[in-house]
Amino acid sequence: MRVLVLYAHPCPESFNAAVHETVVTTLREAGHEVDDCDLNAEGFQPVLTELERRGYHDEPENIEPVRPYVERLQAAEALVLVFPVWNFGYPAILKGFLDRVCVPGVSFKLQGGKVRPALTNIKYLAACTTYGGTWWRAFMNGDPPRKTVTRAVWYACGMPKRRYLPLYDMNNNSHEDRAAHLERVAQAMKEIG
Repeated sequence: MRVLVLYAHPCPESFNAAVHETVVTTLREAGHEVDDCDLNAEGFQPVLTELERRGYHDEPENIEPVRPYVERLQAAEALVLVFPVWNFGYPAILKGFLDRVCVPGVSFKLQGGKVRPALTNIKYLAACTTYGGTWWRAFMNGDPPRKTVTRAVWYACGMPKRRYLPLYDMNNNSHEDRAAHLERVAQAMKEIG
């Protein structure tokens, strides 16, 4: 299976880097073809420009500024997001990817005034993420990243099989907590396909 891994953390020594490495290594060992997209390392520009916003609905011209990323997304059969939750949301670089790449004709189609999924090539969706706060704190704030992945992104992908793998309370986790999370992530990656 062709798997696009979208990784969004700037620090190579972070625990998210360990999660990312676990995802990529496990997928490759399982025989998957991995397109490892490290948004920071690739220098992805997350800001939707005025020109892009004005041409947002102009298909297919709307993909020109990000065509290589659109092609990678459309070639994938599975999508795995690896990111930390910062201020109850995605890092700006991942949010910018969604803003700039998931445009009409790519992640959704407007038909008769209704939104229809367009990323139906994605048969498996996963998010591997970490939170500085507790589960309770995320819950009390509506947990926007979870909802976006398990509702909006999931719908855009035609409602495939999905997994959301969070590790809460990073500020207080033990070495054992982190190791157990990496094991959960590895197991989930083995189940793709």
